[in-house]
Amino acid sequence: MLKMFTTQLTGVFKKINDKEEFSFEDGARLLAQAPVGDGSIYLYGTKEMKAVEFEALEGAEPFTGAKVLTVEGVDGLSDADRVLIFTRYSNDESALGLATQLNEKGIPFVAVSTDTAGQLPELADVHIDLQLTKSLLPDDFGNRFGYPSSMAALFVYYGLKFTIDEMLAEYEE
Repeated sequence: MLKMFTTQLTGVFKKINDKEEFSFEDGARLLAQAPVGDGSIYLYGTKEMKAVEFEALEGAEPFTGAKVLTVEGVDGLSDADRVLIFTRYSNDESALGLATQLNEKGIPFVAVSTDTAGQLPELADVHIDLQLTKSLLPDDFGNRFGYPSSMAALFVYYGLKFTIDEMLAEYEE
């Protein structure tokens, strides 16, 4: 079972990498504007996507200068700040509420979710699709299980972080 899950998960990572290559670049460029200017990069994760917030702030290689955003904290943002939203699906009400507030304030943001015909991709300046349309493993009854949304989100987080770090290193030279 683990071998099959590993194979399927590797396929998800490859699909994200292949289909979202330009979105990684665009998203990293947008987010890198904050530390180059007077802003900060804020992270917001819904439900299991809080894993990305924890990794960014408490992981072995913290995302320098990143902060966690709460819904109440939106009023304190400036147009120099950038936001990175992680949610399971693009129709998540909490993420959509935050995205609407950010749009109203003119705060640029990147959203990461599986596109389920929700409004999040249209509201975001850049959207990265997690490509997780269904759970990865079949059971004996025709159902599926093993929906690794936080693992896919962490893959995207690292892709963005590595690209931002490269951009900032070039900027400092």
